[in-house]
Amino acid sequence: MSKKQKVYDVNVKTSIGGQALIEGIMMRGPKRTAMAVRNTSGEIVIEEWKTEFSAKKKVLKMPVIRGVFAFFDSMKIGYKCLMRSAEISGLEEIEEDLKREKAAKKAAKQGIVLQNISDEKLVDIKNTETEIQSDTENIVENKSQSTIDDKSEKETKKSGTLTTLIMIIGIVFGVVLAIGLFKFVPELLYQYGFLKLFPSLDNAGYGYSFARALFTGIVKISLLVGYMLLISLMKDIRRTFMFHGAEHKTIFCYEHGLPLTVENIKIQRRFHPRCGTSFLILMMIVGIFITMFIPQQLVSSPIYNTILRTFISLLLLPLMMGLGYELIKVAGKHDNIATRIISAPGMWLQHITTKEPDNDMIECAIAAVIRVIPDDGSDILK
Repeated sequence: MSKKQKVYDVNVKTSIGGQALIEGIMMRGPKRTAMAVRNTSGEIVIEEWKTEFSAKKKVLKMPVIRGVFAFFDSMKIGYKCLMRSAEISGLEEIEEDLKREKAAKKAAKQGIVLQNISDEKLVDIKNTETEIQSDTENIVENKSQSTIDDKSEKETKKSGTLTTLIMIIGIVFGVVLAIGLFKFVPELLYQYGFLKLFPSLDNAGYGYSFARALFTGIVKISLLVGYMLLISLMKDIRRTFMFHGAEHKTIFCYEHGLPLTVENIKIQRRFHPRCGTSFLILMMIVGIFITMFIPQQLVSSPIYNTILRTFISLLLLPLMMGLGYELIKVAGKHDNIATRIISAPGMWLQHITTKEPDNDMIECAIAAVIRVIPDDGSDILK
């Protein structure tokens, strides 16, 4: 280890958090952030940098408000690290190899011989030999190298722009899908399902609004749990969940004042109260109590009423994020009956989102966390 760990005599609570990546782990401390990812050779590649927070103004660090900015800040750095881990782990190379293999099989099936396949791009020859020869003869041999470089640069920029555009479209589509699934669908099920079974609830009173908020909240949580269960069946996702477990166990080992060794980390619990999974559940539970103050019937039309309630719920999302964040901070800082009740739903869900890691995964977690532990103890929550 390049850095000596400070071992505490008593248990502490740390502000250090992390995220499972593709074949690795990211750890974020108050001063440094580091990621440790295994490459195709099995070696741990470590990258670290200074921790920077988007919320630099005092007003953005106020309770509740800080939770919104902390959420988006974590999303930004987490996405960046996830993409970088895909590069280091060789996932992109594997995908390219699969594309090449698929293209080669397709060409072989069609009876086409592929020649001169470069490492970066497949040459898909679909023309006849005569057409290829004709195209070759049309190449201007005296074309300057600078012109070729300019063309290559333009193609690279075009490819980069296209990739960025695809990513933006994917993100927008994901947001729209999430809004539809977790916001609009529960409201729709209540309006055209639950109310049909219990028409007496079709009342503008706040007591009935709570029934609606409770129903939609349960549907949202059920959708989240079902989604987590479904993706946990995927082999690659299961490995990511194992890295998630390694992250939690390592944080616990550090908080318990034990030296960061594989043996000490393996015996720790993998369920941590400050997990992002707990934040999602808490945000949904908080949402139940917030949306109960939205009147049951805003307009006479059922479909427009559903759409309007969904829109208002979206406007209240920052408040839900902020309150959920504050609850997570309290649960991570204190250990009593109240905080255990707050943490319970998230801890239950972590039975799905975290799995027992192997030694290689724990080594990645150790490599990342020792680089973000500050020497001055500024990560310790008082």
